[in-house]
This record gives sequence, C-alpha cells and structure tokens, in this order.
Amino acid sequence: MIRSMTGFGDASARVDGAYYGVEIRSVNNRYFKAQVRLPEELQGLEAEIDSAIARRLSRGSIIATVRYTDTSANAAAQINTNAIQRYLAQLLSIPGLDHESARVDIGALMSLPGVIISDTGEEKLKSARAVLVGLVDEACDKLQSMRDREGKTLLVDLHKHCKLIGEHLAVVKTRVPVTVRMYQDRLRQRMQALLAESGTLVKDEDLLREVAVYAERTDIAEEVARLEGHLSQFAEIIDADDGEPSGRTLDFLSQELLREANTIASKCLDVEISRRIVEIKGAIDRIKEQAQNVE
Repeated sequence: MIRSMTGFGDASARVDGAYYGVEIRSVNNRYFKAQVRLPEELQGLEAEIDSAIARRLSRGSIIATVRYTDTSANAAAQINTNAIQRYLAQLLSIPGLDHESARVDIGALMSLPGVIISDTGEEKLKSARAVLVGLVDEACDKLQSMRDREGKTLLVDLHKHCKLIGEHLAVVKTRVPVTVRMYQDRLRQRMQALLAESGTLVKDEDLLREVAVYAERTDIAEEVARLEGHLSQFAEIIDADDGEPSGRTLDFLSQELLREANTIASKCLDVEISRRIVEIKGAIDRIKEQAQNVE
C-alpha cells in the first residue's frame, strides 16, 4: 500500500514536573531532509532526535519541533552556601568595619564568582533523552497513520488514471491494422489517379512496397508493448503491501510512460490514435503529479 509524504503527528508528556512536547510535520521532497528545532537547553539532543526520525521516515521534508518547560524545583539554580559563608567571613575580618551598621546587598552577593552553581545540563539531557525519543516514536506513529490515510486516497486516484490509460491503449492497438489498410486504399487511389492518363495500371508489388515502408515507419507495436508493461508494473507497485517506499520508482515509471506515449504520437498519423494519445498523456501527467507525493 502506498503512503503519502504529507502528514502531521504530535505527542507530549509531563515527567517529574517537566513538560515535553514533540510535533512532526512532513511535506513533499525528492529526498529525506529533516530539520529539528530544539530549545536552547536541549540542543545536545539534536543528532539523536534526527537519527530517531530517520529510522522511521525515509522520504520527505521533515520539521520536528520540541517544546520543553521545567516547572519543578530542579529548574532552580543551586546556591553555593559554602562560598557565601567564605565571602561573609572575609567581610567580617576587614579591620575597622562597623559590624553593627554594615549592610550586605544580597543581589551583589549573588553575583560574586562561585556563589551560583551553574548547571552543566548533563542530568537534564539524560532525563530528557529517553522521554523525547519515546515521544518522537509516538509522533511518527501518528504521522504515518495520516500518511496511510492519504495514501489510500492516492491509490484510488492512481488506479483510476491507470484504468483510463489502459482503455485508450486498447483502442490504439485495434486501430493500428486499420490505419495501414486505410493508407493502402488511399495510396492505391492516388496512384491510379496519377497513372490514369497514361493508361498504366498500378502494380501490386509497387503498392505493397510503399505500404510496407509506411507500415515500418509507423509501427508502434514495441512502444505499445512497453507502455503496457510499464502500466502493469506501475499497478503492481502501488498494490504491493510490503511497506517499502515506492515514490521514486513510480516517478521514474511515469516518465517512461510519457516517453512511450510521445513516441507513439510522433510515429502515428491517424487522427483517432492521436486523440487517444492526447488523453493518455493527460492521464500520465496527472499520475506524475500524484506520484511526487508518494513516499
């Protein structure tokens, strides 16, 4: 079953007072391209989240947004009480300082080196890592579910166009012998009209030679056979239930379908076949548009 490249999935969790949220969006792209947006304190997890997404998705332009809010007590920075006591002891040891009237500015004290212990973030990343990887998988599940639903719609549309091409191609096949006979009749009439004044009769061998040249020049049997083969392979791929990405293969096959249709159009001069080929090319163009949205 084919899958669309367009989708959206999200997941969130609250762990130990911290909120984690993941949103993943995907749109068409010929290749896999992921962009991970993380808050500053979780930038160290970018490579791991990118790898987690790449394991689940194989094609498309992916935008993953991570939101993080810590409202727990762990969000507060730690105060180095030993450093404060040391600073106060040094202040009290200053000669001539009036201990009774002296005042300490807490804000200034907090700005002194070593008073606020900076969090290296290692513990925060460690706790966030397992949570976010799980949320990425959950968001990818929802995104893939949406892709599957859109893929079913694409499948119906692609089958419709393939059926239309097959119907027109069947008419083209039946029309080929008719065009050769029509050319033979027209050629005989023209030659008889040109040779009537001289009283010369049209020789069957000459007529057959010209008809054979025309038939060779306008022979589209190979192109029709290849077009049928590509169409059959296209149907097999979109109906396959192996879960493998098939968008690039379908895109290539649609180009080959158009190539064969163009060759048939350039070879054959029959009006009915030309009309049918126009319809076939129109259906192939719609297939190409849809195939570009298949993963």
